[in-house]
Amino acid sequence: MSIFKKLTSLFLFACLLVPFRAQAEPSLVTDISSHLISVTSDFTGTDLLLFGTIEAARENNPARHGDIIIAVRGPHKDLLVRKKERVLGIWANTQAVDVERIPGFFALASNRPIEEIADQGTLERLRLGPNRLSYQSQNPGEEFDLFKEAIIRQRSQENLFITNENGVQFLGNQLFRASIHFPANVPVGNYVSEVYFFENGDLISAQTSPLFIKKFGLGRTIYDFANEYPALHGIIAIILALIAGWIASAVFRKD
Repeated sequence: MSIFKKLTSLFLFACLLVPFRAQAEPSLVTDISSHLISVTSDFTGTDLLLFGTIEAARENNPARHGDIIIAVRGPHKDLLVRKKERVLGIWANTQAVDVERIPGFFALASNRPIEEIADQGTLERLRLGPNRLSYQSQNPGEEFDLFKEAIIRQRSQENLFITNENGVQFLGNQLFRASIHFPANVPVGNYVSEVYFFENGDLISAQTSPLFIKKFGLGRTIYDFANEYPALHGIIAIILALIAGWIASAVFRKD
């Protein structure tokens, strides 16, 4: 066989091989039950369903479904953290640190502990976990780690930082689902849901979806007014508090 025929045969074989390998690569398809959460005056929290499927050819081990990590985060805002200490018998703020772009809400769900799914470098790069978020400050100081721990502790107590290592359930070897709870005190704003598919410790595929939490009704009107006219909102709040106190004292006054 001539060299030309050999090269032609190799080229044809490569053309047949490429689409076959492309079909064998896993494909991740995900969605969420709603892209908009409405916060009204009677909002007490809600659950959001995230679901998806892994479309892949698994000839070697068809029963193995891989691993899924889901992260929901947002909105990002700067945060002022203060440290209180006892000074001359009185608790007072002694130190303050500005922490940049901290998510007001962060939820993490997986089908098993994430440390068993991926290595530390990958988890740090993707910022998966409350302790792996980006904590940066212009004036960190020597005790910055203590302020970081305080943020994680406080927001975990408020159910704004959530970790569920058994939150993803597989239905067969392709379908999966997870439920994320949003508490009543969840901040409004723009969110993003991230779904990562790992196999044997390697990141195979990922998808992101937008999510919006907005106030509606009277609560939305008051919220917008407070943000557009904060000084006037504060004055009105003080006046209403004084009127309410005067009415209460008049009602319960003893002659």
